[in-house]
Amino acid sequence: MSTSSSRLPVRLMSGFVVQTPFAAGIVPRFEQSGGAVQIEWNPTSVIVKALHAGQRADVLLVTREAMDALVEQGIADAATRVELLSSNLGLAVQRGALHPRIDTVESFRDTLLGARSVAYSKGGASGIYFSRLIEQWGVADALNARATIIQDGLAAEKLLTGEADVAIQQISELLTVAGIEIVGPFPPGAQQPLSFSVACFAGTQNAEEAKRFIAHINDEAAREDYRRAGLDPR
Repeated sequence: MSTSSSRLPVRLMSGFVVQTPFAAGIVPRFEQSGGAVQIEWNPTSVIVKALHAGQRADVLLVTREAMDALVEQGIADAATRVELLSSNLGLAVQRGALHPRIDTVESFRDTLLGARSVAYSKGGASGIYFSRLIEQWGVADALNARATIIQDGLAAEKLLTGEADVAIQQISELLTVAGIEIVGPFPPGAQQPLSFSVACFAGTQNAEEAKRFIAHINDEAAREDYRRAGLDPR
């Protein structure tokens, strides 16, 4: 059995969805157990692009749909796959700002159309879904004409710079930005929880420690951290 002195760091490629709970307790506890993890944070779309360019690590945490494809392509090891959690999308404003109504699809759409600028991440899973949603509503051109669209990263940061007055992203990602307030989740009829899976890379040379890490991020203490961060463990 590996000892802490012989353990190699687990190299993780992950979406931003778990950044808050990982920092709050999950990674520190793993380190206390003698492990170490090196994390590269990116939206799923950016991770998939890097993988197709040949980049590899030990563990992968991406949307369920992306994992389906990566398993089929032989990049992710299906035998180690775990359906980890789901994440709701939400809307945030700068701390102290008026909270607009978003409790119905109609009020949510009116809030978006009435905003000076809506910030969202074009490359993230939330932004990809949001883009489709506003296209279906027929308001994409009107919203995007004055939206603050970023390729990746944290949309709520644009509230602090004053570039946008509302931000759209996964609630767990919004919560990573200090100085903002969550108005609430998307209303029923607009909400589509995003599901996330974790697995080892096929052929990783650090398989034992990678599997230990996956078990760690899915234990009961981790699940409590996810709940506190607005996520729903599976």
